[in-house]
Amino acid sequence: MRLKQTLAALLIVSTTHVGFIQTAQATMIGTEEVARAHQGTSRSADDARAQLNEAFSRADVQARLEALGVDASDARERIAALTDEDAARLAGQIDKAPAGGIIEVILFVFLLLLLTDILGFTKVFPFTRSIR
Repeated sequence: MRLKQTLAALLIVSTTHVGFIQTAQATMIGTEEVARAHQGTSRSADDARAQLNEAFSRADVQARLEALGVDASDARERIAALTDEDAARLAGQIDKAPAGGIIEVILFVFLLLLLTDILGFTKVFPFTRSIR
C-alpha cells in the first residue's frame, strides 16, 4: 500500500512538470566559426592564466599566501587546474579590483583551498577534517 502511494505521488509530480519542458532548436554552424570561437577562448584563457601566474609570483602575494598557510606551488597548481571560465573570471576580478584588491583574490583562493580540503579532494591545511 505504501509503495502504491509513493508511486502515485511520484507520477503526479512528474506529470505536472511535463508542461514545463522546453524544446531545443539547433542550427548548423560552419567549421570556421567553431575554430574562431575556440581560438578566442583559448587565447583569453591563456592570457588570464598568465596574468594570474604573474600576480601570484609577486613577493607580497606569496608572503600573504604563506601567512595564510598556502604553499606558493599549491597556488600555482590550483591556477593550472582552474577551468578557462574560472581563470577568466578571476583575472577579470583582478583587473576590476582597486589598488590592494589582490587581497580579495587571495581570500578567494584561500576559501577555495579550504572548501576542497573540507570536501576531501585535497589536504593543504592541517587544521581541517575531511567529511569523507
